[in-house]
Amino acid sequence: MADDRLIVALDVPNAIAGLDLAQKLGDSVSFYKIGLGMLTGGGLALANELKQEHGKRIFLDMKLFDIGATVEAAVRGLAQFDLDFLTVHGDPHVVRAAKEGAADSNMKILAVTILTSLDRADLDASLIQPGDIPDLVQTRAARAFEAGADGVIASPQEARLIRALPAANGRLIVTPGVRPAGADLGDQKRVATPASAIADGADHIVVGRPVWTAADPRQAADTILAEMASPQARSPNR
Repeated sequence: MADDRLIVALDVPNAIAGLDLAQKLGDSVSFYKIGLGMLTGGGLALANELKQEHGKRIFLDMKLFDIGATVEAAVRGLAQFDLDFLTVHGDPHVVRAAKEGAADSNMKILAVTILTSLDRADLDASLIQPGDIPDLVQTRAARAFEAGADGVIASPQEARLIRALPAANGRLIVTPGVRPAGADLGDQKRVATPASAIADGADHIVVGRPVWTAADPRQAADTILAEMASPQARSPNR
């Protein structure tokens, strides 16, 4: 059985390209992320096909943010697709509404702390309160857990801090911004390798570009899986 700690991001233009990539990866990968960029390219249809016809787990990365009633309604509608993970922004009112919407399903609500593509200069430009990013991420994670989040999305560099929170016991930490050693960083600014992310407390890592741009995507995924299974990846939370 494939190691579902690896989530491959299907950040490709449409459902046809996404299904093609999933077929290339075969039984090496059992968990896929479908994001906002593919929503108009058949993303929900692809999620349903991969889940129902291929037995894959699905992480729908919508990063919902709105008034509570709207978030609750949106999540209730998405819950009918039998998805595994759904992201919302980590503001407590959003998390509480999302949990209400997901109440009759098994879908886990994951709260976004601070996007891994942002640094302190970006936060300053958005008028976010002063402070080091790791401290802000830890605080946002704690508040999201208090609001009922099943887990959080956070950079690998903050995973250890979040795992140390008492409220993190039994909660999920999912880390994008993971790059195998030597890989191009792309648009990510706070990154780590697969082994270090797992060792620092991540339950799942999300990898996209290093897999789907590879000449042999399956070999690229297998290399990441091997690193995750190495002694260097032994983590305190498993």
